[in-house]
Amino acid sequence: MKRVNSSKPLLLLNIGQLVTMKSADGRGPRSGVELKEIGIIEDGAVLCAGGKVVSVGKTKDALRDGWVRKNKVVEFDCGGKVVLPGFVDSHTHPAFVLPRLVDFEKRIAGASYEEIAAAGGGIRSSVEGVRRAGKALLEQNILSVLSEMLASGTTTVEAKSGYGLSLDSELKSLDAIRSAALKWPGTVVATLLGAHAVPLEFEKNRPEYVELVCEHMIPEAAKRKLAQFVDVFCDRGAFSEEDALRVFEAARQNGLPVRAHISQLVRTPLQHLLSFDPASLDHVDHVDEADISLLARSNTVATLVPAANHFLGLGKYPPARKLIDAGIAVALATDYNPGSSPTTNMAFVLSLACTQMKMSPAEAIAAATINGACALRLEKSKGSIEPGKDADLAIFDVKDYREIAYWMGTNTCVAAVANGRLFPMSGFERN
Repeated sequence: MKRVNSSKPLLLLNIGQLVTMKSADGRGPRSGVELKEIGIIEDGAVLCAGGKVVSVGKTKDALRDGWVRKNKVVEFDCGGKVVLPGFVDSHTHPAFVLPRLVDFEKRIAGASYEEIAAAGGGIRSSVEGVRRAGKALLEQNILSVLSEMLASGTTTVEAKSGYGLSLDSELKSLDAIRSAALKWPGTVVATLLGAHAVPLEFEKNRPEYVELVCEHMIPEAAKRKLAQFVDVFCDRGAFSEEDALRVFEAARQNGLPVRAHISQLVRTPLQHLLSFDPASLDHVDHVDEADISLLARSNTVATLVPAANHFLGLGKYPPARKLIDAGIAVALATDYNPGSSPTTNMAFVLSLACTQMKMSPAEAIAAATINGACALRLEKSKGSIEPGKDADLAIFDVKDYREIAYWMGTNTCVAAVANGRLFPMSGFERN
């Protein structure tokens, strides 16, 4: 993958299917039947300049445009391929050092997620590596992951801390995320996840660790402007609803919006957490009718991460159809992490959404673009291809948008545009 070096405007031409994600009202996340409205233009064209989308339409109209004819632009012939908004991966954990291969083998042998954690594996097993690592190593690892994500069409990424579990190591992780983000052409949204697990030294005193998160980690991250969100893992074996509410309150007092991992293993009632207007509640495998009703009336996005269910072999997936049919806005994300979802490929997540959660390809694409942007509160600049929005696009070597989810586990992305900069992948160069 290499960048086309040019500060000139960029014109993408001969797009077989241009999936704009433009909606009739242009407001908020998609839900219900609107999730299937993806705004296809055949034989499309997109003009980008100054990092923004300038115009969207037909190739024939773009070639006749007086401004285009009078000015020097970089033309990129898409050759009938499909173009989407760049994927928005709104839930990832890239700040770690090593894969968790022992956990992997234990799971294959029949151990459960919770049994592995109780034996010293799981989240805690990544802590020592992060605490020992220098910021430079973490930054290098994060940047490598971000580059891999761009190569598969992801241009916006939410990146969490959460494997340091001490004040210094959580701040170091966030600092590494920020440094990596400055070297990556896409957009990174950093999230403090100090309340990911209780570290070993606080095993018998969880309230004291929650106090460390609330009284020190959150204020310091806010003061240094290292995080745009605060997250908490609220579930059996992690943090209680009471803990999560305390974390949310500390975030609010420090001016940071919130999100949460919730109801992955067992149900946690959503009523009190929703009172904090979280941008997103993630996993939500175990929700009841009361939770669904509350979510449907809220502004909160439900972010589903089926790759984690797949890798953990849970046999059960989030109830996507029930959520969508109730009018809840759903997003899709990789949940990239070393323990339960070691994938950077959003197209693979789309495949799982279609085959295992019975979402249509159109619904899955909407969930992975505009609704992912809404889950990060970036819908005014990300998630659709419209004039005035950031020029974030992904070009796929397929003739029909449904193929992106159909070719399971295959990366068909051949080029990406991140904030107006073109990155063709190997073997597909600019004409």
